[in-house]
Amino acid sequence: MEEQELRVGFVGAGRLAGGLGRGLLRAGKVPASNIVVSAPSDRNLAVWQEWGCHTTHCNLEVLQESTVVFLATKPHVLPTVLQELRPAVTPQHLLISLVAGITLQKLQREWGCHTTHCNLEVLQESTVVFLATKPHVLPTVLQELRPAVTPQHLLISLVAGITLQKLQRLLPAGTKVLRLMPNLPCVLQVGAAVFSRGTGVGDGDAALLQSLLSPCGLCEEVPEPYINIHTGLSGSGVAYVYLFAEAMAEGAVKMGMPVGLASRIAAQTLLGAAKMLLETGEHPAKLRGDVCTPGGTTIHGLYQLEKGALRATIMNAVQAATERACEMGED
Repeated sequence: MEEQELRVGFVGAGRLAGGLGRGLLRAGKVPASNIVVSAPSDRNLAVWQEWGCHTTHCNLEVLQESTVVFLATKPHVLPTVLQELRPAVTPQHLLISLVAGITLQKLQREWGCHTTHCNLEVLQESTVVFLATKPHVLPTVLQELRPAVTPQHLLISLVAGITLQKLQRLLPAGTKVLRLMPNLPCVLQVGAAVFSRGTGVGDGDAALLQSLLSPCGLCEEVPEPYINIHTGLSGSGVAYVYLFAEAMAEGAVKMGMPVGLASRIAAQTLLGAAKMLLETGEHPAKLRGDVCTPGGTTIHGLYQLEKGALRATIMNAVQAATERACEMGED
């Protein structure tokens, strides 16, 4: 499906929906004329109208005019909305829930979506299939699926360490297969994902995957050797950042600040620093130097980090996680 053919709907027009919609428009992924949004009142619809999107108070109209529909209601409202929409849902619809606390199990129960314990059934009823098993399980799963794979299938592996060469060896010749590695912040649309394509994947297939993932944050096509490095840098890297944030906050608590306030400030500090890196395009060393003044607080703090070998420790952590990702593909 070409990006300009996508018709995107939002049931609910609050902040999260607005942020995602604004991102789609800024990225040029979907024209405003192809976006339809519903809300019970005009309060949240005005900004969408300014963007040139079609707005309505009818949730069914969103479903009827869209193929990709984001559910962005309040949690207590969702069951009523699903009951209203359910008769109009078709196999052509892709439904994406942004509703906090509503599990897939609940969505399946409310929507009557089909779930199964049979992997072959997934393949037979889908054209785009994400492989998300444990690495040691994947060869058995692919052996099961292999007879049913067709040239129409697009298989996307999220399995750490399993190379395209191994995937292609376990699948029929010419199978369209890609490797994808996202990270956890993708669930908040601020993630980082990279992918590599196998020999059977054309530009259109790669563009489709990139288009689907771009609202989740950064999405880059890279040479395959970078996939495991991305795992060590970004997939595992979010945990390094959480540890750093925790240590910063605990330092402030040690000096007398309440833990809640310290945690919020630490998180905001990391967010602001990351945004400056992305928006200025400056090298981290340049921005770090801009904060330091001769004899000031920052250079004294940095001196202690250097004494503790923070730089080398982080580099070693990225290396260790990358090497483990490579090992997982060999196990």
